[in-house]
Amino acid sequence: MNKFFKILFSIFFVLLFETSVSNSEETKIKIGVLAPLSGEDASLGKQILNSIRMALIDIKDNNIEIYPKDTRSDPDMTLRSALEFEKMGISLVIGPVFHKNLLFLDKVKGITFLSLTNKTLDLHKNIISSGINSSSQLNTIKKFLETSEIKKTIFLIPNLNYDLEIKKGMKESKIKFFKQYNYDIDPTKLTKQIEKITNYGIRKQNLLDEISRVENSDDPNKEKIIEKLEKKYTLGNVKFDSVIITDFDESLKSVITSLLYTDVSPKDKYIITLNQWFDDSLLKELNLQPIYYPSINKQNLDEFNNKFFKKFNYKPNYLSLLSYDLVGLIYYLSLKNEAMEINKSFKTQNTFKGRIGVFEIKDNKINHRLNFYEINNGKLKEIF
Repeated sequence: MNKFFKILFSIFFVLLFETSVSNSEETKIKIGVLAPLSGEDASLGKQILNSIRMALIDIKDNNIEIYPKDTRSDPDMTLRSALEFEKMGISLVIGPVFHKNLLFLDKVKGITFLSLTNKTLDLHKNIISSGINSSSQLNTIKKFLETSEIKKTIFLIPNLNYDLEIKKGMKESKIKFFKQYNYDIDPTKLTKQIEKITNYGIRKQNLLDEISRVENSDDPNKEKIIEKLEKKYTLGNVKFDSVIITDFDESLKSVITSLLYTDVSPKDKYIITLNQWFDDSLLKELNLQPIYYPSINKQNLDEFNNKFFKKFNYKPNYLSLLSYDLVGLIYYLSLKNEAMEINKSFKTQNTFKGRIGVFEIKDNKINHRLNFYEINNGKLKEIF
């Protein structure tokens, strides 16, 4: 009889253990990570993985597990990796990084993908765009325009592959503007286009006509008047008080330089642009300042970069901070929902504060409440 009870107890213990393990496995939050772990973008993939691991250490919760897989920055490879996640029962994935890799992911309907792209056009229903999108940036610019009582704003949009994203952001943010112009980034064509936008030819002729008029007048002070006029480049004002230039890097600088050439100075008109990720080269371009733009919180970014550098001995890409915060967002949602319901919570409105700033989840994308900055006299200043 004792032997029988021993066997029964052993069976009960094994079943109890297996049930305990099974329940433990069910409560674990399994997160897939799709990143370029090989190929020319492998270093970026490594940064993203390191930032996610750093987030897990900071969270200090063993219930979160990550499973990285390679995309090789290739849509076909991305699909194969995603299908492997589906077989593993993973329903939530951070990544992929690039918009092109989203191409076939509608075939994996059981997974919600938190892509790091900032593009929001033509996304599949199972894709959440988590990058700093145009709507987030233009909402912040809109706030600055309203608080500064800027009434007449023109948009300058380059003829590039993201112009439709900008126009979508303009529509969603309901930002008010005076006129919109598209321009060619080719420097040989750009200046002529800016001349036309600013009525440079007419304003230049106005100055020449005024000098001629004064020269032929009987005004006793005409020599002083002419001397003063000759110091000008144009005569007459433009019909706007701010310019939003949706451009980056050297192309952005070329546009502002063309505005200077047509006698539109940043000291007289607000020059506003999109998120420049604190491009240090803009601090050195004193003649192009002041420049205004929205971005994530600079102090939080610096703290994250320093922490990342101390741990891994190299500077991270800004996508690393975004990846770090996505882990925090998932953990935050896990505290409010059952493990199997977390991915569903991305379909409803939620707000979360991370290192990058405040996230607002809505309509299959993550909008960001951004800060607003001014570069002037070689220094960066936070406006709000």
